[in-house]
Amino acid sequence: MDKYRCTICGYVYDPEKGAGIMYPAGTSFEKLPDTWKCPVCGAPKTQFKKV
Repeated sequence: MDKYRCTICGYVYDPEKGAGIMYPAGTSFEKLPDTWKCPVCGAPKTQFKKV
């Protein structure tokens, strides 16, 4: 699975780690809802680019 980087703050979403309780390890970036935001700076999902 691909990793995605926030273009605002540099946070990297790693699907092997997930993003907390709601999005456990193994959740691909594509499966995150469109309303998901960067947990560091609050940027919308559209501000992420594949790394």
